[in-house]
Amino acid sequence: MLYKFKSKASGDVIMLGPNGDQVMRLVGREPASRGIFEVAAMPGLIAALEAAVVADEAARGPGDGDLSDESEEPSGRGGDAVSLRRRVWPLIDMLRRCHAAREVIVWGT
Repeated sequence: MLYKFKSKASGDVIMLGPNGDQVMRLVGREPASRGIFEVAAMPGLIAALEAAVVADEAARGPGDGDLSDESEEPSGRGGDAVSLRRRVWPLIDMLRRCHAAREVIVWGT
């Protein structure tokens, strides 16, 4: 399954199923093939994702599994080069834009 987040106020954000499922759980929702993020809920969703990023980075340690310089190889984590920060940044940006524009975000098949 793919998650394709859509809104009138932003470009689409697409995530593979496992990553989208993880994001849903991080914001306190059950993974679902269809859904909506209401404008009123967006500040809480942003806060939940940012808190998860902080916790993930604390657990990983400095520089573990993220590329601080594009020319460097990722360290540790057995090839998982994409940190949670990089994985959720497009959705956080979308949530901020949509909240400012007062537009909902939907996803579905």
